[in-house]
Amino acid sequence: MSYLIADSGSTKTDWCLVRKNKKAVHFTTKGINPYLESAESIAAMLEAEFPVSQLKSLPDALCYYGAGASSKEKQNLLTGVLKNHFGINKVDVQGDMLAAARALCGDKKGIVCILGTGSSCCYFDGKKIKESHPSLGYIAGDEGSGNYMGKRILQYYTYGTFDTQLMMDFEMRFGNDVRAIVNKLYHEPYPNRLLASFVALLKENRGHYMVENIIEDCINDFFQTSILKYRQSWKKPLYFTGSVAYHFQDIIISLCQQYELEAGEIEQSPIDGLVKYYKEML
Repeated sequence: MSYLIADSGSTKTDWCLVRKNKKAVHFTTKGINPYLESAESIAAMLEAEFPVSQLKSLPDALCYYGAGASSKEKQNLLTGVLKNHFGINKVDVQGDMLAAARALCGDKKGIVCILGTGSSCCYFDGKKIKESHPSLGYIAGDEGSGNYMGKRILQYYTYGTFDTQLMMDFEMRFGNDVRAIVNKLYHEPYPNRLLASFVALLKENRGHYMVENIIEDCINDFFQTSILKYRQSWKKPLYFTGSVAYHFQDIIISLCQQYELEAGEIEQSPIDGLVKYYKEML
């Protein structure tokens, strides 16, 4: 048995071919989110970035986990696209929360959190996701995520809240044409990716009091709206994955201490944990 595993966020997709007694082979493409893209655009991206010829032999099954892939409607859409592109009959599509849970918890119980371009949270009982709150997406929700922080950064720049240093840094990285940025946000694809790209300013200016305030306030909003809504949060460890969680894990650990919660593993991506999970099945 061999598996092609995919872990997809809105910005990036990690692919890995897992075969018995062989080294795992990794691939990377752009992210996939069926709420923001049509079947045709997803198929076109795969054709351009991950042609089937890159696989020397087809795996027996494709196990896909992705942002926006928790509903039956979107799972069916993605299943059709993936079967068509790879020519693999056995395709299983699940939401990204299950990927994070299997990768981080294994068979243990815990609160599983994703903080990347978007954000989400659930309670995992060691086998299944038992509780999860509905996501309002990048427009009305996604607290603590990259696009959530990106909105705050853009506001601070546009309203002149940043000091001179951060104003200049923003302009050096992203330009000073706010109208052009707003036009991209409202008229071009993937506004969530654009907003999340502003987080680079936070990563490079750690220690600045305004930067620290933005990071802590945004992640604290995630604790307030998501984590603290689960009664199990005070009984079980909190596990985190995603680029925002990984780069700002010091803030996460500090907030866990403030709320007297137990911080578990914090990983940038679930892919290594998923590889381990599927290798145990071979």
